[in-house]
Amino acid sequence: MTAGRAERLATLTCAEADWAGLRVLVTGLGVSGFAAADALLQHGAHVRVVDGTAPVEGTPMGQRAQILEVLDAELHLGEGAEQSLPVPADEIDLVVTSPGWPPHQPLLAAAAAAGIPIWGDVELAWRMRPREGGAPWLLVTGTNGKTTTVQMLTSMLRAAGLRAASAGNVGTPVLDLVQDPQPYDVIAVELSSFQLHWSDSLRPQAAACLNIAPDHLDWHGSLEEYTRAKGKVYANAEVACVYNEQDPVTRRLVEEADVVEGCRAIGFTLGTPGPSMLGLVEDVLADRAFVEDRATSAAELGSLADVQGDAPSVAPHLVANALAAAALARAHGVPAVAVRDGLRRWRPEPHRIAHVATAGEVHWVDDSKATNPHAARASLTSYERVVWVAGGLLKGADVDELVAAAADRLRAVVLIGRDRDQIAEALARHAPDVPVIDIAAADTGAMDLVVRHAGELAQPGDVVLLAPAAASMDMFDNYGARGDAFAAAVDRYLQGE
Repeated sequence: MTAGRAERLATLTCAEADWAGLRVLVTGLGVSGFAAADALLQHGAHVRVVDGTAPVEGTPMGQRAQILEVLDAELHLGEGAEQSLPVPADEIDLVVTSPGWPPHQPLLAAAAAAGIPIWGDVELAWRMRPREGGAPWLLVTGTNGKTTTVQMLTSMLRAAGLRAASAGNVGTPVLDLVQDPQPYDVIAVELSSFQLHWSDSLRPQAAACLNIAPDHLDWHGSLEEYTRAKGKVYANAEVACVYNEQDPVTRRLVEEADVVEGCRAIGFTLGTPGPSMLGLVEDVLADRAFVEDRATSAAELGSLADVQGDAPSVAPHLVANALAAAALARAHGVPAVAVRDGLRRWRPEPHRIAHVATAGEVHWVDDSKATNPHAARASLTSYERVVWVAGGLLKGADVDELVAAAADRLRAVVLIGRDRDQIAEALARHAPDVPVIDIAAADTGAMDLVVRHAGELAQPGDVVLLAPAAASMDMFDNYGARGDAFAAAVDRYLQGE
């Protein structure tokens, strides 16, 4: 990177900085890529956009491309466009990449080799905050539970009367929020390991890493690199670094983090909390971190019933998510009563331990969002007796540990999807007496077969649980479509169709 380029980029730390004429290459024309390109164009930058998919008129991508053309962006779209830099490296000052693009992607690798700085969309958003009065950020990452925790946190912040919103990994790009003409009081930001990899300047008021389990190793190259990226969530934290007492890796990441002087380490636990921790005292969510006398007193933040809502039971990982959200809210100064009220108002997103139906004392639960073994384990261990619906694309993940941990809870298992044989082999090793139904069908009627077999195997008090431990794209457009198919098949089955 040339000295002049480095000096110019170093000045770009707020919306009021001089962005005019900056030559930026934006990679990816998805939601975050469009937000980045649009924001840069509004600030007078010269923007080129690259994507390997050709836009189709009338589709969301086609509409995004049309808008950027009107705004005078230079578009390089279609097959092969993403394989190399569209112009010589000395005509690009900065690359802003969409989070799904890994460092080894050919265009990004070429940019890095040429010394061109690469920012993610979240890094750009942080640098485009207003010079004065920008909303503080509360960051959440982890292998599982991010979205639920961020939504719980936002509900708590709003219950305290704050203008708050959530953004990031799935949902509204954080760039849209920092540029909103009506300023926010605080923003809850969900960050993936991809987004953290491409971020270096963030300075959160507080941050949490919920858990670490192997995931996205094809993107990061190793578990060590994946963990390192997650740990960046704590960098420069000002008030609190929130970690999971049950996950020693998250504690180590806090211990290794370079934070602002005076920033505190705050743990959360499903056990009784010690000083500077949040946890459970019987069925009460208790805070021994943000009270005057941490040694001898605690603040009551709510109860398990406040987390459970309308569900037949409360899953332990949801309680952990609630405690992590509460720790971040308390770090921002939210009173205890707002934590409780926020939990009562919160409702889970679809396909996350969603209660589908109860009939004949059998509960049907959709946790299609459990797309990796770590998430499926949290779901399975929430119930005493389960007919487990599993399978799909394992993405190289090992299911042995998951099956061994859940074996004594399994009434039966119904397997679907491309990698179901790997789960069947693990079941043969760790749960050889558990009945296993193999559904080879992959057409639209497959889920009806799944539900019929599951219903025949379930006994009163059991939970029929869709927690696939695998991605869905071998049979469905996404995990939402898979969950919808399950719920529709359950409805047909219970209606006798």
